[in-house]
Amino acid sequence: MDHLNEISVEELQEALDNVDGNKPTQRLLAAIAYKNGVTQTELAEWYDTERKTIYNWLNRLDTDDPLEQAVSDAHRSGRKRKLSETQQQEFE
Repeated sequence: MDHLNEISVEELQEALDNVDGNKPTQRLLAAIAYKNGVTQTELAEWYDTERKTIYNWLNRLDTDDPLEQAVSDAHRSGRKRKLSETQQQEFE
């Protein structure tokens, strides 16, 4: 499957200037390398990850959302605390 047909390297580089964090930066750098001819298998070796992960990173960019949003993970609130504030203070 061919990814990123509708996105230019310049757009990816511009998005790279506007993101914060390690993961979004990695995803955009991988996309830029892919657009420059690096295969998904090579990218998986570079980032020490599975090829499927690289596929998912590139697939995230095939969207109408802004690139900065597409490469960032949604906030996860996590599990609710089992201890109340008082119990937490007593424990500490």
